[in-house]
Amino acid sequence: MPAQRRAPADNFDPMAVNLPPRDHNQPPANDDQPSAFDLIKKEIEDLFEEATNWCDGEPISSQEMHDAVEKLYDVLHDAGKRADTLRVAEKKPLDDKIAAIQAAYNPLIQAKRGKVDLGKSELGKLLAVWRKKVADEKAAEAAAKAAEAAAAAQAAQEAIRASAGNLAARVDAEEQLAHAATLQKQAKRADKAATTGLGLRTVWSAKLVDEEAAMEWCWARAKAELLAVAQRNADELVRGGARAVPGFQVVDEKVAA
Repeated sequence: MPAQRRAPADNFDPMAVNLPPRDHNQPPANDDQPSAFDLIKKEIEDLFEEATNWCDGEPISSQEMHDAVEKLYDVLHDAGKRADTLRVAEKKPLDDKIAAIQAAYNPLIQAKRGKVDLGKSELGKLLAVWRKKVADEKAAEAAAKAAEAAAAAQAAQEAIRASAGNLAARVDAEEQLAHAATLQKQAKRADKAATTGLGLRTVWSAKLVDEEAAMEWCWARAKAELLAVAQRNADELVRGGARAVPGFQVVDEKVAA
């Protein structure tokens, strides 16, 4: 409702008006001028305050109220668009600088594409082949030492059993047993050398072999996530025109355009 005009006071003197200063037609200092952000901020905050007055819990009760709310909605929407335009314009110099920096550094350090990653990837392949060869050789050496130690231990045990009543044979068998123990220690060191400090790492992954069992396990583990995926796919179908989706009820709802 427009504000009512006040009646002039009885002692109002139209000549008693302060004259403006001589420089009144000069633009104000930059510090006194509100920025574009200040202006749009005040506009949106004022419109939002007006919106809170309308959104007081009471429904629209007349076409006039509807038209007023619709107008406020449109004005607020337009202010938001203008604010976003200002945001984009204000951010553009920074975006341009960031883009220039990225363009300079991406050929060098961009993930998967930069020269650092590409070079490391190819060098890593060379290293992996050699390290795998060394690892295989050490593994074969460790396996051979383990087999030698196992054979020596078995022979020593057989010699111990066969030396019953023969002191000289018993002494020889004990020496064989001590030698077998030494070989076992060497085999353990060889196995450790074959499995550590090679510059290789073990990568574990799960390979799908039974879809039904996997889905049953996943349903028990992450039911909400699976339902969210199903909901997203169903919504995409309905927005695309489908009016029947297995397991879902297709409903419509009227919302403000």
